[in-house]
Amino acid sequence: MDLLKAEIAKKRKQLEASKVVAPESGKKFFKREDLIKRQEEEYWKKHRKDDSTHSKETKEESKRRESTETMDPNLVTLSRQEVIKRLRERQEPIRLFGETDAEAFFRLRRYEMLAPEINKGLRNDFKEAMDKVDQQYLEEMVKLQGEDVPNRAYDIKYEDDGSTIDDIIEMSAGMGQGDEQLDGRVITWFIKFLLKMWAQELNRREEHVKRSNRGKLESATYSQTKAYLQPLLRKLKKQSLAPDLLESLVNIIRYMLDRDYVKASDTYLQMAIGNAPWPIGVTMVGIHARTGREKIFSKNVAHVLNDETQRKFIQALKRLMTQCQRHFPTDPSKSVEYVKSDIIEH
Repeated sequence: MDLLKAEIAKKRKQLEASKVVAPESGKKFFKREDLIKRQEEEYWKKHRKDDSTHSKETKEESKRRESTETMDPNLVTLSRQEVIKRLRERQEPIRLFGETDAEAFFRLRRYEMLAPEINKGLRNDFKEAMDKVDQQYLEEMVKLQGEDVPNRAYDIKYEDDGSTIDDIIEMSAGMGQGDEQLDGRVITWFIKFLLKMWAQELNRREEHVKRSNRGKLESATYSQTKAYLQPLLRKLKKQSLAPDLLESLVNIIRYMLDRDYVKASDTYLQMAIGNAPWPIGVTMVGIHARTGREKIFSKNVAHVLNDETQRKFIQALKRLMTQCQRHFPTDPSKSVEYVKSDIIEH
């Protein structure tokens, strides 16, 4: 009974607080419509402040969007062709109704800020390398107006840290002894040294050879190889390369420095293809363990099948091995597909 009285008193206080039934009026009844109306007024009065804050944020966002859309057209840094290319890669319309070139550029910028990474699907990397060669030639032509353009326009830019093959051979004496930092440093130096030798060879070509289709293909192959090797160089710098890959690279570099290209090629094939029964890494096909499961470990896995990035720098490494054999020849018995005409005299 006390509980019921307490509940009745609670309801009476709620009604008095809502001022639906005023004590001085003497009324003992009220309309539910008045109660609902008063509750709605209290609700909106309580949440009006939150709505104003939200509307303020919405206005700021719209102002920020409008300021982006009304940016100075002089700030456009991409050509119309490049804007169209990037919009099509993102499957977006290249122009909206009534849109200017500058507005399309800023719309592309918004897409790139909201979703910087996109899936471009299958790409022709070699075509991109060819386009890059042509673009570099055009930029060099503009930069060298009035100067000696024919002799420098198709030259390949490369890094030259001053290291020689003798310095690298001397540093390689401590390779393969557990010092991963030294191993990564020597591998990086040797890769950059071979890229420099390759670039110098391409720059020594005659101008008509550089301009020819074959010359452009050779330059594009170099650019593609250099781009493929960048992930490997970053992993070596950060010391994040897989131990089995690092061990294989150490052996390959040591054989290349010893000019034993047959053993270097064998080690390369062992790293790229492997000899595991299931090279991709399938260890459980059914509910029972396979008898050869213990043979599947990191050294037997085909790294060329792991991912696209590894496949690319493994392919680029093979190109460098070919260039190394051309620049630093050895006995035919230690060479891979020995052709005397390929040897470069220094």
